[in-house]
Amino acid sequence: MIGIIGRKLGMTQIFNQAGQQIPCTVVEAAPNPVTKVMTKDAAGFDSIELGFESQRTARDSKKGERNPKGSRAAAAELGHAAKAGLSAAPAFLRSFRLDDAPGKNPEVPSYKVGDVITVGVFAEGDTVKVTGTSKGRGFQGVVKRWNFGGGPNTHGNTKHRRPGSIGAGTDPSRVIKGKKMPGHYGAERVTQTHLRVEKIDAERNLIYIRGSVAGPKNGIVLVRKQG
Repeated sequence: MIGIIGRKLGMTQIFNQAGQQIPCTVVEAAPNPVTKVMTKDAAGFDSIELGFESQRTARDSKKGERNPKGSRAAAAELGHAAKAGLSAAPAFLRSFRLDDAPGKNPEVPSYKVGDVITVGVFAEGDTVKVTGTSKGRGFQGVVKRWNFGGGPNTHGNTKHRRPGSIGAGTDPSRVIKGKKMPGHYGAERVTQTHLRVEKIDAERNLIYIRGSVAGPKNGIVLVRKQG
């Protein structure tokens, strides 16, 4: 199952040949270089590692140049990128398994380090699954986090948005694991399946995917083909 790393730009709408208005998420996926290839003999399954965007690199101190502010790529990252023929270390590295269809013995495509994956691996009408990180909403109560109904707002009630009783007193005399409670909401890995590719813009490296995709604008997403 080949895929690509991209950045969510936001949502728009397009019109198909039947004149139907279709809401789409636009993902910008610049060409991803293959930085590592893992075989079934070494890892137990076939996979490739792709890179996306680039990190800043420390300048040569001998020339008296000042380093850019902020974080810079480590020496290990630069060495890993150099093996793939890259001058800068990728900002993001993600692994894509190629034979994740147990028992079906799919035809595993062959890739080598230095190859480049583009949006051309997808076509209009393909079914894909997209993995992103949902928007972080901080610490939230049970009404927002778990859609609790809350208590009445009248007749002397003072527990409007509280969870209420969370455990029995005698048996089992504890709060059961997994109880829905207030806590950190969002910022989780979310995978949405059975999404349709509506349009491919190869010149601008854009993928138009029907419907919404988890994550904020400019969030990193993984778009993978779905069998």
